[in-house]
Amino acid sequence: MEWQGSADFWIGLLKIVWINIILSGDNAVVIALAARSLPAGQQKKAIFFGSGAAVVLRIALTVVAAKLLELSFLQIVGGLLLLWIGVQLLSEEEHEDTESKGSGGLMAAVRTILIADLVMSLDNVIAVAAAAKGNMVLLILGLAISIPLVVFGSTLMIKLMERFPIIILLGAALIGWVGGETIVGDTALQSIARTYPSLHYLGAVAGAALVILLGKKLQRRHSQ
Repeated sequence: MEWQGSADFWIGLLKIVWINIILSGDNAVVIALAARSLPAGQQKKAIFFGSGAAVVLRIALTVVAAKLLELSFLQIVGGLLLLWIGVQLLSEEEHEDTESKGSGGLMAAVRTILIADLVMSLDNVIAVAAAAKGNMVLLILGLAISIPLVVFGSTLMIKLMERFPIIILLGAALIGWVGGETIVGDTALQSIARTYPSLHYLGAVAGAALVILLGKKLQRRHSQ
C-alpha cells in the first residue's frame, strides 16, 4: 500500500507516538493511582483495559474535541470531576481488604481511569489530530502503538508508589492541578482569564491544594 512507503506517513506516525508519550505522563499517574490498591493480578488487568479503552476513547475524541472545547461550562464540569477523582484516589484506604474487592474494584478502577482520561485528553487530542492531518489509519496506528508505552509507564509508577509513598500525594496533587487548570480554562471564564493572566496558575494551585486537603481529611476519617 502507498501509505506504508510514504515518508510523510512514517514521520506523522513518529509524531503521534511521541506526542502521546509526552501527553500521557499525567494519564499514567491516574492509572497507577486507580490501580494501586487492587490485588497484583487485577492491577495488570486495570492497567491494560484502562489504557486500551482510554486510547479508543482518544480516537473518538479527535473527531469532536475542538467542538467540545468551545462549549461553555464543559471544562468546569470536567475539572470538578478531576478534583473529585483526585480526592477519592488520595483518600482510598491502602489497607483495604483486597480479597473483597473482586471485579467491582477492577471495574471501578477502569471507570475512574476512563473518566479522568476523558477530561484530561480533550485538549491533548487536538495536537494528535493535527499531526495525523486527517489520516485515520495513521491516527489509530499511532495511538495503538502508544498503549504498551502507557502500560509500562503505569506499571513502573505503581512500583515507585509502593517504594516512595510521597509519589501518591504528588500524583493526587497533579490531578488537582490539571483539574484547576481545566476549570479556569473554560470558555465561560475567558474574559476573566484575559483580565487576570495569573488566574491560570492560581486555579491550578488551588485545585492541587484542595485535593490534598480534602483527600488527607477523608483518609484520616477512614483510618479512625
